[in-house]
Amino acid sequence: MSKSALHKKVSLWARLGPGLITGAADDDPSGIATYSQVGAGFGYPILWTALFTYPLMVGIQTVSALIGRVTGQGLAANIRRHYPPWLLYSIVLSLLLANTINIAADIGAMGAALKLLIGGPAHWYAIAFGVVSLTLQVFISFPRYAPLLKALTMALLAYVATLFIVKVPWGDVVLQTLWPSLSLRPAYLVAIVAVFGTTISPYLFFWQASQEVEDQRAAPGAEPLIAAPEQAREELQRIRIDTYVGMGLSNLVAFCIMLTAVVTLHLNGTTDIQTSAQAAQALRPLAGDFAFVLFAAGIVGTGLLAVPILAGSSAYAVAEAFKWRTGLGLELLQARGFYAIVSIATVLGVALNFTPIDPIKALFWSAVINGVISLPIMVVMMLMAVRADIMGDFVITRRLAILGWLATASMTVVVAAMLVTWGR
Repeated sequence: MSKSALHKKVSLWARLGPGLITGAADDDPSGIATYSQVGAGFGYPILWTALFTYPLMVGIQTVSALIGRVTGQGLAANIRRHYPPWLLYSIVLSLLLANTINIAADIGAMGAALKLLIGGPAHWYAIAFGVVSLTLQVFISFPRYAPLLKALTMALLAYVATLFIVKVPWGDVVLQTLWPSLSLRPAYLVAIVAVFGTTISPYLFFWQASQEVEDQRAAPGAEPLIAAPEQAREELQRIRIDTYVGMGLSNLVAFCIMLTAVVTLHLNGTTDIQTSAQAAQALRPLAGDFAFVLFAAGIVGTGLLAVPILAGSSAYAVAEAFKWRTGLGLELLQARGFYAIVSIATVLGVALNFTPIDPIKALFWSAVINGVISLPIMVVMMLMAVRADIMGDFVITRRLAILGWLATASMTVVVAAMLVTWGR
């Protein structure tokens, strides 16, 4: 390999950060469970959703990244400055609740997956994962922590590799992905809602915006773009590449998980999958031990990435709402309130695994809350992104505005579908 080619590869990896990590965190163990459920339950007609949500994800996540990089503040801080307190606190409280439940589901899934791989007590593994996650966030500085998060995104490649092990009728896949057999059955509509709610989640908005702020603070000489417009060209290009690649990876992996479930489970008569660990276990007799190991190991790897991001996005939102010092780049004593929220969210998530609460029902309510609160957050984000008093000369382009509002409208439709099909 030539030096120039190597330099280009290193340069591309170096330009990936908040967008890559955010996109990868979207495929957490809870997301794996959802994608496995809908793939096993509905087969090929669900695959189109991964293609449809990609541009929507790119649009809304780019908006969140721009708000953070342009203003130098996270979403909650901007909402606090420009909108009524009741809106801010209701959004933050809902986000905190949904994220904590999601942490519980993810940690439980990681424990169950590790038990499948090596045996032993799943609950003790859940405690260990909680401790590891908390230690990484609280005691490791952000400049050392961020590369670790980037490295963990590679765990998602396990789901791409799985498709090279199982037998896939690619002709049928392409045809039915591009020309799906749609349905108005309530169960099918709820499945689409589940995919949208899993793919476009509020914690991703808050995390990517805040990580843009973190990166700006950590880079010598970097300033919010509204104060340093001369830095805009390079930064806007980086955000664009980072978000396109990150959301592309997220949707590629979602597609691979759904397709794996279709060809190994649905086509063989297994249509009822409730958890990601159950999906891995069901995969074993149909696709072999290696596919099973890859799938289960991926659950652990993606969980190690997602749990800190769920807890971190809660901490950013709460701390910014109350004007506390924020940032994983700060020491524990410099941002005690911020790290207290990280700790509380993680500990509560672990604790929920030791209660009689049904994790499947908890995950369902988390998805419902995420879907409902996504709407006001997306509307507020889009309104902020076109305000010159917030964004200065960096109000979003017409193309990005169309994409962002299309994502918001699509989420409105799926939430409405969820409400219409409620209880059926």
